[in-house]
Amino acid sequence: MGRPGKDAPILVLNAGSSSIKFAMFDGSLKETLSGIAAGIGGQSFLQVGKDSEDLPLIDHKAALSAILKMLADKSLTPNKLRAAAHRVVHGGRKLNQPMRLSADVRAEIESCTPLAPLHNPHNLAAIDTLAEVVPDLPQFASFDTSFHATNPDVATRYAIPRMMETKGIRRYGFHGLSYASLVQRLPEISGDKLPSRLLAFHLGNGASLCAILNGQSIATTMGYSPLDGLTMGTRSGGIDANAVLRLVEENGLDRTKAILNHESGLLGLSGGKSDMRKLMVDPSADSAFAIEHFCYWSLRHAGSLIAAMEGIDAIAFTGGIGENAKGVRARILRGLEWTGAVMDPDANHRSKPRQHADSSKVAIWVVPAEEERMIAHDALRLMEAA
Repeated sequence: MGRPGKDAPILVLNAGSSSIKFAMFDGSLKETLSGIAAGIGGQSFLQVGKDSEDLPLIDHKAALSAILKMLADKSLTPNKLRAAAHRVVHGGRKLNQPMRLSADVRAEIESCTPLAPLHNPHNLAAIDTLAEVVPDLPQFASFDTSFHATNPDVATRYAIPRMMETKGIRRYGFHGLSYASLVQRLPEISGDKLPSRLLAFHLGNGASLCAILNGQSIATTMGYSPLDGLTMGTRSGGIDANAVLRLVEENGLDRTKAILNHESGLLGLSGGKSDMRKLMVDPSADSAFAIEHFCYWSLRHAGSLIAAMEGIDAIAFTGGIGENAKGVRARILRGLEWTGAVMDPDANHRSKPRQHADSSKVAIWVVPAEEERMIAHDALRLMEAA
């Protein structure tokens, strides 16, 4: 029996540190099913649409097995899939475009594990489990770092000795799949060509900005890891290297990692809240300060990226906060009025795709984050080109 035809679904897997998001897409890239296995290794559950079931998911392999069983219960057994496509966080220097998985590509993903120890091993766990269950299933990978491969060397090189840089210590940038999707979707939403100098805000629990010049990333706020740049849900964002060294001296390496990645950002500033929705309804001074810190540093970095593009034609917001937190959007846009950007308050209140007033010199858009669809699109393009 051969593989299923072009109408068979593509399964997209997005494995995080404690969850696996999944989605099914048909041949026209319409999403037909989605869900998440979350809380892996703890209070875990499997959610499909609005239905949720508590399940003991001890690791990512168990979580993927639960997802496959659920799909089989819906008559979507693995042998009926056209392909599986994965989000892989780190592709390093070499994996800078979507690829069909092979032994060599898998080995390169594994070699990037020191660069993304919280993510790449889980991405590989999903890849390997599917390879065991359905050996002949074509698998593809899209890399979160690859969109930023167009950054010039002056943007990616740290001012450190070359021997350190050759070990992979450089800026990579992340949220690349989100930005790639935004570049593809914005002309469809606006009905016009992609703006030449586009400042993109991916604002969520993880947050970054990207300067997109003629469709290509030329600068972004995340660096060697997703810890750098903006204030985030639980990550510190930018912090002086000597401050990090002091934290290590006082707390040890593992404790410092936990502080900077899981106890800082909005959580640390507010005294316990990392969710922007909860912060915005909390009247405390700490919550108000956390929101202002998030917006202030978004604006500080925005100025830097506008300078990298030598101007600005358009602004686009995406991600959970970017799409839904109208107060945050309004505060950031108020701080960018010097560029000629003028927000339409009614459009912002209604979270409409077009956010700019008629008098605005800079277009402003809200673009839905569609990373999973982008991954399916990459896989489909590779299959059709084969």
